[in-house]
Amino acid sequence: MTDVVIIGSGFAGLCMGIKLKQAGCEDFVILEKADDLGGTWRDNTYPGCACDIPSYLYSFSFEQNPRWTRMFAPWDEILAYLRHCADKYGIADKIRYGAEVTEAVFDEASGRWTVTVNGDETIDTQALVAGVGSLHRPKLPDIPGLDSFAGTTFHSAQWDHSQDLRGRNVAVIGTGASAIQFVPQIAPQVAQLDVYQRTPPWVTPKPDRAIGRWERKLHERFPAGQRTIRNAIYWGLEGRGAGFAGNPKLMKGLEIQAKRHLHKQVTDPELRAKLTPDYQIGCKRILISNDYYPALARPNVSLVTTPIARITPTGVVTTDGTERACDTIVLGTGFDVSANLTRMPILGKDGIDLADHWKRNGIGAHLGITVAGYPNLFLLVGPNTLLGHSSMVFMIEAQVRYVMQALHLLRRHNATYVEVREDIQNRFVGDVQSELNTTVWHSGCTSWYLDTSGRNSTIWPEWTFTYWRRTKKLDPAAFAIVH
Repeated sequence: MTDVVIIGSGFAGLCMGIKLKQAGCEDFVILEKADDLGGTWRDNTYPGCACDIPSYLYSFSFEQNPRWTRMFAPWDEILAYLRHCADKYGIADKIRYGAEVTEAVFDEASGRWTVTVNGDETIDTQALVAGVGSLHRPKLPDIPGLDSFAGTTFHSAQWDHSQDLRGRNVAVIGTGASAIQFVPQIAPQVAQLDVYQRTPPWVTPKPDRAIGRWERKLHERFPAGQRTIRNAIYWGLEGRGAGFAGNPKLMKGLEIQAKRHLHKQVTDPELRAKLTPDYQIGCKRILISNDYYPALARPNVSLVTTPIARITPTGVVTTDGTERACDTIVLGTGFDVSANLTRMPILGKDGIDLADHWKRNGIGAHLGITVAGYPNLFLLVGPNTLLGHSSMVFMIEAQVRYVMQALHLLRRHNATYVEVREDIQNRFVGDVQSELNTTVWHSGCTSWYLDTSGRNSTIWPEWTFTYWRRTKKLDPAAFAIVH
């Protein structure tokens, strides 16, 4: 029996644990299915893996990191930072590894959740916080014959480091945020690289640079200076919100920059035409890279835009009947974002699984955090709280602060449970969907922002500071407080 169960030990789960510890709450546990903390940054170790948000901003506001060595931190530095935070704030011993949540059931009479771990052990808890993240469950393509391939196949998020790609013929399926990082890394090593592109991404220059030792020492000695840089980066990225969430016409400048970048780096008109998007910039995630386009222009690299028909034991066949032989397939096909909160049964007041509830009513939660019918359940990085232009760590901190207020409300009233009112939730979800209709994300393209029903249940349609403001103070009137 415990007060709070937290699922996941990425940025969200660790932040929740740290804030509970700082508030004097020791009765909590963080359940982690893997054997190490870190979430996304534990799982994604492919060559070239790095954050696409400037490292100064990609950290907790209460724990700046003066040790970043680049403006865009590589995965191992981010993982080291998360380990540092767990140790410094004394929550490392609160994490249980190899503990996968396989079910959570709410009991209305007691107002408590029964959390099943690894299919057999149960934990009784008053509050359940899901910090499972969105970029951890690989999305595998539904391509006929994929299972028949006789060579090596792996997803970028499950990179097989035992495989030496030097001299191999490699097929990469997908051209999203992961692929544009690892393609330039493996292209010089392989004999032949075929990159299968369904839709070209918009790519802008990556303003990356090394952060020298003297600069790191200055940040360590004068943290106010680093905070000033952090704030400048935040407001610089927030300025993009005017185009994303305000007037899509304001994205024109970014489109011009992306087209100039393409023209400068790709001289072959045929290749350039294949790489030119035909949809509104920002509708899909905008990618940043200085070496992706040059990698595609290498003589041993081919960009294939004809759709894949099937995979044979020896290669990939496109719809024009051409078969390209390969001995390794790397899937850069992204993640199953819409299913991140429904991979395990979460049964609410009426015994209805959250997945079934969302299938019937549409994916949604009040402020992306609480769901009517699921008392004392709090979602971190929940529906419509992901971003296309700024740092998710900023959003996570806002959500954790809100959850802490909800837990305080529970304690202050000595209540059995608190549950968001359905009318409040429906009004919020309706407002968000209405706002999305006027944003760049509603300009007609398909993307991983859309759920299986075609609705954008992923992106926050406003500036991040408006989310920060809306979650700053919990309104008790938005909740039913049950004793």
